[in-house]
Amino acid sequence: MNISRTFDLLPYQLQNYPQPDCLAAKINGSWVKYSTQDVQDYANKVSLGLLKTGVGKNDKVAIISFNRPEWVLVDFGIQQIGAISVPMYPTITEEDYRYIFSDAAVKAIFVSDKSLYKKVAAATKGMDSVQAIYTFDEVDGAKHWKEVLELSKDENAQQLEPLKAAVQPDDILTIIYTSGTTGNPKGVMLTHNNLVSNVQGTMPYVPVNETHRALSFLPLCHVFERMLLYLYFRIGVSIYYAESIEKVADNLKEVKPHLFTTVPRLLEKIYDKIVATGMELTGAKRKLFFWALELGLKYDTQTDQGWWYNQQLALANKLIFSKWREALGGNVITIVSGGAALQPRLARVFWSANIRVMEGYGLTETSPVITVNRFEPENNMIGTVGLPIDGVEVKIAETDGEVLTRGPHVMKGYYNKPELTAEAIDAEGWFHTGDIGEMVEGKYLKITDRKKEMFKTSGGKYVAPQPIENKLKESVVVEQAMVVGSGEKYAAALIVPSFVGLRDWAAHKGIAYTTDAEMLENPDVLEKYHREIIKTNEGLAQYETIKKFKLIPNMWTVESGELTPTLKVKRKVINANYKDVIESMYKH
Repeated sequence: MNISRTFDLLPYQLQNYPQPDCLAAKINGSWVKYSTQDVQDYANKVSLGLLKTGVGKNDKVAIISFNRPEWVLVDFGIQQIGAISVPMYPTITEEDYRYIFSDAAVKAIFVSDKSLYKKVAAATKGMDSVQAIYTFDEVDGAKHWKEVLELSKDENAQQLEPLKAAVQPDDILTIIYTSGTTGNPKGVMLTHNNLVSNVQGTMPYVPVNETHRALSFLPLCHVFERMLLYLYFRIGVSIYYAESIEKVADNLKEVKPHLFTTVPRLLEKIYDKIVATGMELTGAKRKLFFWALELGLKYDTQTDQGWWYNQQLALANKLIFSKWREALGGNVITIVSGGAALQPRLARVFWSANIRVMEGYGLTETSPVITVNRFEPENNMIGTVGLPIDGVEVKIAETDGEVLTRGPHVMKGYYNKPELTAEAIDAEGWFHTGDIGEMVEGKYLKITDRKKEMFKTSGGKYVAPQPIENKLKESVVVEQAMVVGSGEKYAAALIVPSFVGLRDWAAHKGIAYTTDAEMLENPDVLEKYHREIIKTNEGLAQYETIKKFKLIPNMWTVESGELTPTLKVKRKVINANYKDVIESMYKH
């Protein structure tokens, strides 16, 4: 069966791997499952119901919800009639919602719960284009999504066939608004073919099949998890939705998934938790734990380190790392990491524990995957983002080292912004990623920084802040970091401590912990951070080294406006919010 539109994946799975648990979610303490047939039936009802409300081809429908099966059922229902979905983060501001609803001329909106309903109702006040808001949960005074399903009850699914046939592979499937670190969000137009090509291009590298389960917790409104949703359908992998980010650890033990996708921050938290557990051990157990950890940190996918190392590692796996695998449910074959740079030490440790991490790279504009490190160790180079996937071209611009890519994965353009589209995609079809990179061994892509984030010191030297920040965040006492110094004599850093890590460190050192704020003034604590800075500076060029730092007591969050929904720092906002603090580091 030919798959040329994403909704073709439903009949494909039905024909090849019909699953009793195609989708699953935990409701009132037990897992509720939807079979492949259920998903197809619900999608048809959504399609027929939307038609009855007046939604048709090319109309925009927004989905704002944390991950749950209804998200997927509505998504497929929208696609089948040639309408366009506009997925949005549940965490963005009312102003952003209003801007996107207006820019995309959204006609109908699906939201998950009461709080989002209130936020969206306020954002749509006085907007004539929005005809209805539906909720997945029962909310007093709101239209329930099942009202859409009800409208389909006298209709026949056969009437959808000509509408489905009219949807072309190059038609727009979705408009995903990127949370720019500057200015208003931009609507990325992705076609059915963009996503289908990415599914087909990544499929050969996924070491799972129709007998396996995935746990999903990265937001479906982000293109990474969205593409994986379609990939799981193509392969026949059952998808279980985590109850929330806080419940991921519990859900891993219940679902016992064979794979999951994550962002590095979550792997860091898992790792920090493991190290904190090790810190609590005493005597021989503690020695054994840190011996295993040291072995793991030396692991390299590309090098066989000999019989003695392998024997020790086998023992470490039996005694220590087996417990790590149990904490992830005991069945994990691979973890796919994306969205930000993964610290090499994390990749090494997880690989050494027989948990293979496949780090990839891409952008919303590229549907998203450009490159990925493979499952086989010989095609996985730690510290890089892997090899290009099938059908995707990559080259490095000779002028400035920017990563360029070309192929069927490149977006149709930015919605309503032809001039920005022309800036991003050149006359030869190359998309300019805005990332600086290099090819290692002529085949592995390594990202070194964001083009726009590099800054120049007063000495005329360029500093790339991201690699330095990533190195800083390897410390268990550092939660967030931002390197500053544009136009100044030297680089400096704002550091948000990991108070959990700091508490553990203080207990280990026998230092009385008072309050978070007081600890940031404690000479022993300041000395500890000074040592972390010295460690970070090792191996950096003289002009890149951090000369001064300030500890910041408050976390940067999406809500405070200092992080994007994908948890990238908004440098401009943080620079403005901490203007005085930054200036104080340059006063002599």
